[in-house]
Amino acid sequence: MLEDSERDAELIRNELNRMNIPTRMSRVDSEPAFVSELLDHTPDVVLCDHSFGQFDALSALAILRRFRPTTPLILVTDSVNAEAAVACIRNGAEDLILKANLSRLASVITDAMELRRPLSSLTKRQIEILRFVAEGDRTSEIARRLEISVKTVESHRTQIMRRLDIHDIAGLVRYAIRVRLIPLTT
Repeated sequence: MLEDSERDAELIRNELNRMNIPTRMSRVDSEPAFVSELLDHTPDVVLCDHSFGQFDALSALAILRRFRPTTPLILVTDSVNAEAAVACIRNGAEDLILKANLSRLASVITDAMELRRPLSSLTKRQIEILRFVAEGDRTSEIARRLEISVKTVESHRTQIMRRLDIHDIAGLVRYAIRVRLIPLTT
């Protein structure tokens, strides 16, 4: 949980306990602490206040996508700046929950984790290739960028399709967008 207020963190923790969502939560309030936590643990979900000091949700999303690309980030905030909220959603935040109304939090967490469950069958390389495919890169470009052969990229793509039970490129792109592996475009 990226949250600078211990009181708000406790409020969220209590709500999750009340809704019978098992939690092992750690609260961080800075970029270095967040990076350290991501390197040391694999969270199921990241709950994030929108802005705290010099570090904000957009920065957190960029870091999360680098170290844990399949982990959902849910904004849990006091107030909504519409422009900032839209930017966060477009860049991969799962949803936005107001602290004054935490009743949706459990269902948003459950839905986000269920949607991403198939990704656990993919390797890091396959997730990387899925992201490139979803961004529209050609097989030869992916091979060049990753310094692997075209045949290896094709083999990974075949395995991705098999493991996700998706049988065409358009389906892979739709899934990658749904799980927020790539940002939404304007």
